[in-house]
Amino acid sequence: MRLLHTMLRVGNLQRSIDFYTKVLGMNLLRTSENPEYKYSLAFVGYGEGNPGQAEIELTYNWGTESYEMGTAYGHIALGVPDAVKGGTTVIAFVTDPDGYKIELIQRQDDAGSGQGLR
Repeated sequence: MRLLHTMLRVGNLQRSIDFYTKVLGMNLLRTSENPEYKYSLAFVGYGEGNPGQAEIELTYNWGTESYEMGTAYGHIALGVPDAVKGGTTVIAFVTDPDGYKIELIQRQDDAGSGQGLR
């Protein structure tokens, strides 16, 4: 088994696509719409998508502009090559437009992998 994706409900699909692609450097892998059930999906991730890389599924339920974060959600962690110069392990957090926490972890062995933040 392997992890394929995790789903986040978002209040504005384009705003979220812009954050994950322009700020975190991910690629927009595919999109779909389901008029019958009134939702749109966008999958973002690094590289060309699966295999080997988990993806994030951004789900926009038409007409829903925000969600209550609740207390159960923690964060998503991403390995990055250069969060901040110096040290052997650097950890930082960013928050996406819908309030989801994303942990950025730079380990010495990840440095120079070429997939940095934009």
